Amino acid sequence: MNPAIVFPIHDPEGAVLGHIRAITPDLKALFARAFISITPQTMEAHNGRIRPLQADDFFDLTMTGPAMPVGDQFRHLYQRAATACSPAQILHLCFLDRVAFALRTHFRKQFIADLRAIQAEHTPLLFQRSEAAWDSHPRNYREIEHMATRAGEWLFGRTLDFAWCHLAVQAGHLRTALPCTHQHDMSILTELVLHLRSTIKTSDVDWLSWEDPFILSRDLEQLKGEREESLAETHKRLAYIVPMLQRLITPGDSSD
Repeated sequence: MNPAIVFPIHDPEGAVLGHIRAITPDLKALFARAFISITPQTMEAHNGRIRPLQADDFFDLTMTGPAMPVGDQFRHLYQRAATACSPAQILHLCFLDRVAFALRTHFRKQFIADLRAIQAEHTPLLFQRSEAAWDSHPRNYREIEHMATRAGEWLFGRTLDFAWCHLAVQAGHLRTALPCTHQHDMSILTELVLHLRSTIKTSDVDWLSWEDPFILSRDLEQLKGEREESLAETHKRLAYIVPMLQRLITPGDSSD
């Protein structure tokens, strides 16, 4: 049974959606189905790009509510996929820009090999950014997200990416984990790792290198320098890491 791929799309500018047509043949070769949530802003701005997806049975599209918080968007999408798939089917929870980058760059061969190698006994599997992948990211991205990773090392004795980009998990396990998530922001990602941490495995990969220069057709070093000097980018990273840190130190139903 081929796995399914699951990702949200919030892309009013259309930079990420511009890649979906090119990678659709690869998605259909690798996955049995694609579960996608679309925000109203994205649908309104790019109806012409989304209509062909709606007409293709491979894509299962969900439209999010206009004021639905991002954590609730994720939870709703993940619940849809977990319920629609058989319990043993592997789901790849990920992000379209990261997948497009991996499939359309020199990382393609390794990305496909890594995905095809996954068996049920390998899951839940958290793909994490390798040292080489992190080196490609702006310094503020790395240092801020590592605050959560380092906290997790102190608390749990493991190196885990709580602001992850790609998680492979069986539908039945995801179905069990989702009721243990309660956050309405990006820290739902942290909650899933917390719940699965007793069984989760990790794999450090280079194909999780920084995707933005490819997606935006920008020079890597120039864009990296701009982001490192941007106070707005630093605020953006802190805005999702602080709730993740708070979730790490808050007792609750977070692991089995």
